[in-house]
Amino acid sequence: MGVFVFLPLVLPLSALPIARLAEQHLHPRVTTRLLTLLAAVLGLCSTLCLGLLVVVGTAQLPGNPLPDGWSDPEVRSAVPHAEIAGSAAILALAAALTAVGSALRRDRRIRARTHRALDVLPAGADPAVLPDDAPYAYAVPGAPARPGRPARPGRIAVSRGMLRSLDGGEQRALFAHERAHLRCRHHRHLLAVRLAGCVNPLLLPLRSAVAFSTERWADEEAARAVGDRRLTARAVGKAALIARPAPYPGLAQFAEPGPVPRRVAALLGPVPPARGWPPALTPAGLAALVAAAGTAASALSSLNAAVALFLVLKAATPW
Repeated sequence: MGVFVFLPLVLPLSALPIARLAEQHLHPRVTTRLLTLLAAVLGLCSTLCLGLLVVVGTAQLPGNPLPDGWSDPEVRSAVPHAEIAGSAAILALAAALTAVGSALRRDRRIRARTHRALDVLPAGADPAVLPDDAPYAYAVPGAPARPGRPARPGRIAVSRGMLRSLDGGEQRALFAHERAHLRCRHHRHLLAVRLAGCVNPLLLPLRSAVAFSTERWADEEAARAVGDRRLTARAVGKAALIARPAPYPGLAQFAEPGPVPRRVAALLGPVPPARGWPPALTPAGLAALVAAAGTAASALSSLNAAVALFLVLKAATPW
């Protein structure tokens, strides 16, 4: 196993260049899916790496529930500085799992609170117009059925203040944008990269990159639906100037805080190419190759370490 078990902890660095360059050469739909896949695989590999280090580290602790053979010197020699690495991995894995659990609870809590707030409005109203003069709009993902509670479909929530600030065409762009968030299930992409960042902080830049690419994806869907890119750009820019934070942070908003000028500039330009991979002889193409190679190396290193540790533990465990 050796030092290869540590590689998945640092190989997420290989995905950072493509996180910055993908938007220049790929459609935001492809960018979102690519970065989500990279984050998910690299996050899982990091988790497996920490788990393997925890097994090796706790094998030497007195009173541990593992078989005595697992503290054999051959097991300790499978990882350099096993005692230090194992102890550090225990803390890191505990922190990662705590952060993942907190993120999942927060996501569930925000969604439940938002649905409860919308329950006071007429059932089936879409969009749900909130009697609030503060301008904001956001997409509320659906919630599955639970005992005593039926399934709740995804809905669009928009304040009265936002509707007053936009004309008819801009309102159509707003609704198309929010419907794209729901139809394309952008909340799942955002949650996946958020959880990956909880496991390995090196993946945090992918979170902001995916947040931007999902907004761009919804912008492109809105422009296609209304048939006017300039109208959609005007709606995005106007909403960004007047919007206030939604009462439930964490939901996809029409005027998300962030690089709105880049979104407007992209809408004023041509439709992004629908290619699935950037040209090889471009910075984005090279960055994509580096990210793919890093992800493959992380997966192979994790698999190699898991198999090696399994064989060592099998040999050291009396049956």
